[in-house]
Amino acid sequence: MNQTPRSALQTWLLAIRPATLPAAASGVVVGLGAARATGAAFRLDTALGCLAVALLLQIAANLANDLSDFRRGADTPDRLGPTRVAAAGLVSLRQLEAAVALVLVAAGGIGLWLATVGGPVLIALGAAAMVAALTYTGGPFPYGYRGLGELFVFLFFGLLAVVGTAELQAGRVEPLHVLAALPVGALSTAILVVNNLRDIATDRAAGKRTLAVRFGEGFARAEYAACLVVAWATPIALLPIAWGQGAGAGVGPLVLLPFLALPLAAPLWRTVRSDGDPRRLNPVLRGTARLSLVFGLLFAVGLAAGPALS
Repeated sequence: MNQTPRSALQTWLLAIRPATLPAAASGVVVGLGAARATGAAFRLDTALGCLAVALLLQIAANLANDLSDFRRGADTPDRLGPTRVAAAGLVSLRQLEAAVALVLVAAGGIGLWLATVGGPVLIALGAAAMVAALTYTGGPFPYGYRGLGELFVFLFFGLLAVVGTAELQAGRVEPLHVLAALPVGALSTAILVVNNLRDIATDRAAGKRTLAVRFGEGFARAEYAACLVVAWATPIALLPIAWGQGAGAGVGPLVLLPFLALPLAAPLWRTVRSDGDPRRLNPVLRGTARLSLVFGLLFAVGLAAGPALS
């Protein structure tokens, strides 16, 4: 485990897991690009609101996961990942509970304002996202312990983040907005897959039945590869759709810009497919989060440039 931090700031930075935040930002960035590709004008206010909500929900999920995994005995001295503040005794459970509540209140307040722009359906979606953040490893039915983590990550950090952001920019939902969410959801899921692959032994001991625990290392590696394939296949698939004036109308050749990020993905995949100390996957987890943001930025630029080039 990592050395314990020496200040309150370091402790809370450790708790919120900054390395995971780029993935949360990726969905918003791609949503903005997808909205522009369908002719929407850029709105700075809702863009910043969506970014704030996405980051706050990711932080809330990280804090709640730290709290719930400790309570369920999943975070032990044998943990192979970065230090968890509850298990290390750096923060009390009451402090973590208060932090989760504070972050969710902030996210909810911004979300209510966004609902005045995008309509009441956003209240329901925002509430569902909050519940999902709390119940990944907490509550009476912790879906992360039942092999449903990948599904929920794909839905909330992929589809909801991209489509919600695009709808608040465009005032409507287009097929392109949904298609653009696929690589975001796939790469966000890949982050969880790496985490679960690393933690197979400790998760199995704690009764955490992730897909990696259920089906083994080979399955988890194939799952990671599939996430990468979906991410890069989506821009390719959008080109013929666009030329046929279908769901991707307005998308131009720059939608292939994410292929510039392939050199970042190659070493990550080489490490995932190799055997060895599970701790070798810690840099892969951080690297996949960075990859999701770089991919998202390139994809967003490619989408946004489409109308100007078509």
